[in-house]
Amino acid sequence: MRYPLEGVRVLDLTRVLAGPYCTMMLGDLGADVIKVERPGAGDDVRAWGPPFAPGGESAYFLFVNRNKRSVTVDLKHPRGRDLVRDLVRRADVLVENFKTGTMDEMGIGYDMLRQVSPGLIYCSITGFGMTGPYRDLPGYDLIAQAMGGIMSITGDVEGEPMKVGVPIVDITTGMLSAVSILAALRVKEATGQGQRIDMALLDSQIAWLGNVASNYLIGGKPARRLGNAHPNITPYEVFPTRDGYVTLAVGNESQWRRFCQVAEAPHVAEDPLFRTNADRVRNREALVPVMNEVMRRHTSQEWMDLLRKDEIPCGPIQTVERALNDPGVLARGMVVEAQHPTAGPVKLVASPLKLMGTPPEVRLPPPTLGQHTEEVLRDVLGFSPQDVAALRAEKAI
Repeated sequence: MRYPLEGVRVLDLTRVLAGPYCTMMLGDLGADVIKVERPGAGDDVRAWGPPFAPGGESAYFLFVNRNKRSVTVDLKHPRGRDLVRDLVRRADVLVENFKTGTMDEMGIGYDMLRQVSPGLIYCSITGFGMTGPYRDLPGYDLIAQAMGGIMSITGDVEGEPMKVGVPIVDITTGMLSAVSILAALRVKEATGQGQRIDMALLDSQIAWLGNVASNYLIGGKPARRLGNAHPNITPYEVFPTRDGYVTLAVGNESQWRRFCQVAEAPHVAEDPLFRTNADRVRNREALVPVMNEVMRRHTSQEWMDLLRKDEIPCGPIQTVERALNDPGVLARGMVVEAQHPTAGPVKLVASPLKLMGTPPEVRLPPPTLGQHTEEVLRDVLGFSPQDVAALRAEKAI
C-alpha cells in the first residue's frame, strides 16, 4: 500500500479554507479528492490576490488545493445535482461547507444522500454548527476568533484585541475535520455504516483555548492579555537583547538554574521571589525588568550560542521569509515544488505528516478550474464524450 488512504474517494464541495484544508490533508494521505467547483468561477479564493502565479492562479488557492481533481458542476442545475448523486454512489466521503440548510434545499443534504449511499461519511463544516442559537448565522475565521476568546488574550497587554496572524480557526477546523473523517472511516471499515459529522469553527476555537480555558474553569479567574508571556510558567516569552530579540522558554527548575548560571546571575535564582516557577508567576512584574536587564548584556546570536550549549530552550524571531529558508525547515522537506499546468514550477508548503512507511507527497498540483471534468465523468461515472458534450450544452457542467 503506497498511501494510507489509497482507494478512498472524497467528494469535495468546499471552498475558501477550512473545508479545502481538510480535503487537502486527505488528498496528501492518498485519497482521490474530487473538487466540485462552480462553472466559470470556481472556488472563491481563485480570485483572492495578488499575488497571482503565472497563468493567473492565486497564491491562496495554490496553497490549499494540491492532490485534488477539479470538476465544474452547477449545483443549481437539476442535472448538476444528479451528477453529485451519481458521484456519491462511488464515494466514501463528502465534505461541504455551505451555510446550514443549503444542501438540504438543493436536495443533496445528508438525509437524501444516505438513501443513495448508506455508507457515506458526510462532513459539514459551518461557522456555528447545525444546532444551537447561532446555527443560521454565517461564520468566518475572524468572527470565530472574536467570539471564541482568542482575540481577547492575544496582543499587547494594554493594546487592542488582536487576531492571530494566519486564519488559524479555519486551518485547525480543517485539521480536526480530517481527524473526524479518519475516525468515521475506521467505523465504516468495521461496520459498513457511514455517519454525519457536524464541525463548527467556534467549537474548534473553544477546544484549542487549551490551558487558558482550564485556568478559568478550574481557577475561576478571567484570562487576560499577557503579550508574549505564558500564563502558567515564566520566563517564557520574548526578551530584548543588545541587538534585537530572542525567545526564551524556561520550562522547569533545572532549566531555570542553568539559565541563571549561564547568564552569570546566580543571585536571581536564589532570590525568594523567583526561586520556584510558582514564585516567578506570582511575581512576574518584578521578574521581567530583571530579565530584561540580564538579556541586554549579549547579542541575540551570543545568547543562541550560550543557551543552546546548555540545552536551554531558545530561538530567534524569524520573518516568514527566513523561516521558509531555514536550514532546519528545508532539511525536514517542508518546502516542495510541483509542476503546475499553467504556472509552471510552484513552491508549496509540504505536509507535516511524517509517515515513514507511507509518506504523503504531492501527486497532483493544484488543479486549474474544471481541469478534470471530462476525466472524472469518463473514468468514475463511465460517461461517453457525447454524454459530456450534452451536459455542457445544458450548462450543467
